[in-house]
Amino acid sequence: MNAKNVLNFIDNLSKNNNREWFAANKEWYLEVQTDLLAFTEEWIKRLTELEPEVAGLQPKDCLYRIYRDIRFSPNKLPYKNWLGIYIAKRGGKKSLYGGYYLHLQPGACMFAGGVWCPEPELLKALRQDIYDNADELEEIFARPEVSKFLQDFDTYSTLKTVPASFRQKNPDFDPAWQHADWLKLKTFTFSCPLTDKLVQKPDFIDTLMQMCRAGKPLNDFLNYTVENL
Repeated sequence: MNAKNVLNFIDNLSKNNNREWFAANKEWYLEVQTDLLAFTEEWIKRLTELEPEVAGLQPKDCLYRIYRDIRFSPNKLPYKNWLGIYIAKRGGKKSLYGGYYLHLQPGACMFAGGVWCPEPELLKALRQDIYDNADELEEIFARPEVSKFLQDFDTYSTLKTVPASFRQKNPDFDPAWQHADWLKLKTFTFSCPLTDKLVQKPDFIDTLMQMCRAGKPLNDFLNYTVENL
């Protein structure tokens, strides 16, 4: 992947987010898109070593569109100021399963994984399974190969208190429990920031795969609940 070209395109698009500029630079975008599809194909191929079920996914199933849905948004800018790839079994970017995400945006690149914005029933099930198996999850986060990149779940979407429905189902729950913050989360993702310099290295995909290996046991933990809901 020519990450320098990709980031340069996104940077220019963010400064000229209009249809006229995009039309004048459509060939540049198609070049970037072709490059990202090829990178995604290679990433899928490498990921099959960890996740055999992603074999057969098509790159187009994993690469997010650059076009924004502005129908119900007060922000009428037509294009995203980022590009993203999400690889997960059974659907790629449309999958309900925890997978592996690469976010490309100048100054804000990121690797991430986990289950994003689960439906209410799945969210309840995840909270319960995390509560019932907290020791296992704690042990996963403590592994050196995991903690090198991932220390805890993201906290960008959280409640102020543990939900009443959970407390009613678990009357012995202690609000002072050390991992009570896990039960307040509305989404179970984990992430690691990436510098533009790192993303542009020729061997970046090797580092990306290290992060995928770190994220796999966390995805496995979450996907057990997804699978059995």
